[in-house]
Amino acid sequence: MHSLGKKEFLFAVGLALLHSVFSVFVILSSLWLCLALWFQEPLGWLASRFMIGLWIAFALSILGIYATQNFINRYTDILIYLLGFLLGLFWYFSLEAKQDRDWNPEVAQVLSYERKGDEITLHNVRNFTWYADGHYDAHWESRHVNLNKITGVNIITSYWMGPQIAHTLVSFDFADSKPLTFSIEVRKEKGEEFSTFGGFFRKYELSLVAADERDLIYTRSNSRGEQVYFFPTNMTKTESRALFEEYLHKADELKAQPKWYNSLTSNCTTLVFDMVQAVSQRDFPMDYRLLASGYLPNYLYDLNALSHQFTMKQWYQQAHVNPRVSHIDHLSSEQYSTLIRQGLPAKKSIQSP
Repeated sequence: MHSLGKKEFLFAVGLALLHSVFSVFVILSSLWLCLALWFQEPLGWLASRFMIGLWIAFALSILGIYATQNFINRYTDILIYLLGFLLGLFWYFSLEAKQDRDWNPEVAQVLSYERKGDEITLHNVRNFTWYADGHYDAHWESRHVNLNKITGVNIITSYWMGPQIAHTLVSFDFADSKPLTFSIEVRKEKGEEFSTFGGFFRKYELSLVAADERDLIYTRSNSRGEQVYFFPTNMTKTESRALFEEYLHKADELKAQPKWYNSLTSNCTTLVFDMVQAVSQRDFPMDYRLLASGYLPNYLYDLNALSHQFTMKQWYQQAHVNPRVSHIDHLSSEQYSTLIRQGLPAKKSIQSP
């Protein structure tokens, strides 16, 4: 038997490695493209499903699975596959976020504001009245705040699919006015349901909602039955003011150019982290808990952004909103904000370091 020489052996190994890498590429690229077609449905429901089936059959043929015959010949098929995938990439990344869809009423308005020095007047602030069955009375209003009157910043986490994943909200306290809450959310169209996987594939635009605490938090703790936790932070006065201004900048950006929501990179937690990191004088290292957002309070505790007068277990007990409010209806904004703060550390005067 003729033995392979060293060059022939290395060539065979290299060729096998190249085939393996290409096979992995075909599997991953096909999975991505088929999911993009599934969620976007560029040709309508039926035609998009047919396209997905055709693409899967073509990919399996190239991989030699179930179909050993080439469509034309192997090299031509590979060239067609690469060209088709490049066209798919071009189509996907040319999708533009829009402002003018038929939006769900709760995200129909775009936040805007007027500024005169430290005086801010916010327009399209949401102040809906929510009911236990999920219905609401819609009401949008303007709010006036003074940046010098910010007395604290609170992180709210709302758990809706287990302990690992939570929706993150940020609430600002003021010395002379009611708290104001910001939430980065999916901007759903009428009749549209949220899908975590769809959020990876440009299915939803991004929305910044500014609202009364009773609106944004009550709808989660009472109407939807999510488990909500309220954590006052140790942010300085300078950081708190700068963070509020970052929200104003985000409102400017979204008003000028709508953006896509992304379940991994542009969601309610990662965008808040980006803003906090931009304004903070402290180091906030990257951490897996920014992706597993349900553990965000633990991350903040480790960074001393939460008071250490409680252990983390005690924090979760004290910060739990539902036991205080879930059995009560028809609360005023002031009553609701007071109840969700019961048992939490009293606000201290926050100064710049």
